[in-house]
Amino acid sequence: MNSAMQTFALIEISITCSLVFIWGMQKLSQQQFPWLAKILFLLVLANLFFWPLGISLELPLAAYVRGAIGDLSVVTTLLLWSALLPNNKSAPFAFKLSIAMIALAFYPFALGLGMIDPYAWGYGSIAFLIAVLVFAVICGLANWSKGVWIIGLAIIAWTVHWHESANLWDYLLDPFLAIWAIFGIFSALLRKRREKARSGYLFRPG
Repeated sequence: MNSAMQTFALIEISITCSLVFIWGMQKLSQQQFPWLAKILFLLVLANLFFWPLGISLELPLAAYVRGAIGDLSVVTTLLLWSALLPNNKSAPFAFKLSIAMIALAFYPFALGLGMIDPYAWGYGSIAFLIAVLVFAVICGLANWSKGVWIIGLAIIAWTVHWHESANLWDYLLDPFLAIWAIFGIFSALLRKRREKARSGYLFRPG
């Protein structure tokens, strides 16, 4: 069972690393790759990350990446993977704001600030599980069905013990997700500020 879990983890990291690499290539080329090209790139890169190259590395590249960053949360993984889907829409601003606020409140207390340890809630707290389900329902009411599926699959992954961790927090949140949310918030605010400034320039008198 442990061997199978390690294999699944390496496959997961290999796919995730490949998608990040494809995203970086798109940013450098400043053009959108066709969907079929993304699939071909993904298959080639995932195999390169998963299988040992046999040059000077004893382990696959994915194993070294996993050793450096650990397992990503299921929410982060699914957000990255969904980027490959055609007509993928970015996560709503409200979702990013919620993740940023949760992370800014969670990590200081989880690291020992104060008497509250929210990380302990992840070990089977019914109240915490209900709160997560309510958050998923709110995503649905906000017409973001992808968020409902992502949170639902994260809970299922925690239930079947997909990763080594038995804590629900590790399936929902990680530092990379928090950084992504905070960066997304600042990017959206700067974009709105630029649009407002451009609109004011275009419609100013004279």
